[in-house]
Amino acid sequence: MDESTTTGVVPEERSWWKEAVFYQIYPRSFNDSDGDGIGDIQGIIEKVPHLDDLGVDAVWLNPVYESPQADIGYDISDYRAINPEYGSMEAWDELLSTLHDHDIRLIMDLVVNHTSEEHNWFKQSRAGTGKYADYYYWRSSDDGYPNNWESYFDVPAWSFDETREEYYLHLFASEQPDLNWTNPDVREEVFDIVDWWLDRGIDGFRMDVINVISKAAGLPDGDPDSDHVGAEHFLNGPKLHEYLTELDEEGFGDHRDEMVAIGECSNIDPETAIDVTGRKSSAIDMTIFFEHVELDRKNGWEYEEWELSELKSIMSEWQDAVDDGTWVSLYHSNHDQPRGLSRFGDPDEHRYESATMLAVWLHGHKGTPFVYQGEEIGMSNVTFESPADLDDVWAQNHWENERLAGKEFDEIRPDFERFSRDNARTPVQWSDEQYAGFSTAEPWLSVDTDYETVNVAADRARDRSVFEFYSDLIELRSGNDVLSYGQFEMLSPEDEAVYAYRRVLDGADHEFLVVCNFTGEETSFQIPPEMTYDTAEVALANLESPPTAPDSVELRPYEAVIYRLA
Repeated sequence: MDESTTTGVVPEERSWWKEAVFYQIYPRSFNDSDGDGIGDIQGIIEKVPHLDDLGVDAVWLNPVYESPQADIGYDISDYRAINPEYGSMEAWDELLSTLHDHDIRLIMDLVVNHTSEEHNWFKQSRAGTGKYADYYYWRSSDDGYPNNWESYFDVPAWSFDETREEYYLHLFASEQPDLNWTNPDVREEVFDIVDWWLDRGIDGFRMDVINVISKAAGLPDGDPDSDHVGAEHFLNGPKLHEYLTELDEEGFGDHRDEMVAIGECSNIDPETAIDVTGRKSSAIDMTIFFEHVELDRKNGWEYEEWELSELKSIMSEWQDAVDDGTWVSLYHSNHDQPRGLSRFGDPDEHRYESATMLAVWLHGHKGTPFVYQGEEIGMSNVTFESPADLDDVWAQNHWENERLAGKEFDEIRPDFERFSRDNARTPVQWSDEQYAGFSTAEPWLSVDTDYETVNVAADRARDRSVFEFYSDLIELRSGNDVLSYGQFEMLSPEDEAVYAYRRVLDGADHEFLVVCNFTGEETSFQIPPEMTYDTAEVALANLESPPTAPDSVELRPYEAVIYRLA
């Protein structure tokens, strides 16, 4: 570690995951090694040098467990087996070893709110077999659904099972029945799975929708006028912290000091984030929050205009929460979101500029940055010509509901092109070869039509490379305590064009000023006169010849500059 970057007082206990940059891999769409049109583990191994060149410290791997793929792996049928489409456990072992050889850690997805309906537990449960009978939520009802809860996928949260002749609860797709965490046998099964994977040498878990595992006793009806009916009875439920504490002690156990646990917490607010990362329970080290990626949408699919000051307000609130004791993942794209470049930037006129500006904006905050596959070359949203192009179960349900309401596909096509999860799930574009170099066969999901110009090979050959800029940005952050641990201060919160902030660490010999133009127009910015410094230098900029006097700068469209002030 460069000693020049470590001066100052680090207020928190050091953790490798606070100083790391993560890379998220959606395996089905990353790289296909065997020519069947589906990405696989061997394909990931082939591209580890790409990750090494980028400079990331850890990989979050979306589910590769055995699964019928109703929700692309988030419906697990066997937690201790690899889905044959992706490879074998031997291939997974090779992946772990290869990543570790490159000093890259591996984080697995932990999906334990629900399983697949094809899991043996559910098969035994629907048959009423012994202890398994109560592994899931079953209810009888003579007059419709047992309660009025809605699932996250625009369908009722209950489905009727013909075998057991009862309804079962599923907060997601009907193929994903919810586990009954009130049953101690269920919790023990989960803890055994967690321990089994940690013993294999992984470096932690990303925990899927972990804050919905506790449901209110009796499963009462929810407020029918709420945005998500029933949510008040399963979000951050009554025994959440009890279950998380037990998971920490019985599941993570002796592995706790070396691993990281990242909690995806649905509808989480800053106070709850502080609760689950130490104030009330400590199983979760950092949370994945959603407010910034819900800024432009309401009711799931409806677009809403937004202003930069709103984004600043949201991010400031979460930065305050980090100062108050929680930790957060920093992201603008993932497998459940449309591409951040299409949402916050301009891939048509300013792809390089806005892609790199967004990288600077995000990575300069306090928290742990996550890079989603394809983000590092500026991949963007796609188009959908017909309902047949939709693979995402949530998008399919939305289309079916709108179709039954009398809508034509072209009327709601903008919904999908703006918000469908399929936007982020198209194959990574490696080259201008057929199928973008992802596969030699037609991929499971169509490659974006811009692959001939937007691909890894083409980007890395350019003078202005998104990939190379990401690599430089990650290198700047690496080992720099001011960026990892320094305090955050928003500047000019009402400015609707420029997003600017400071990072300051007590006792350090320098601070950072980050200035980002969020528009396609030239604009100017002037820092507050109370900010003083002796010298200033450009630490990193996305355009050549950036303004060198940070007190008053003229910014070109989507220009971003990080200044080191001494």
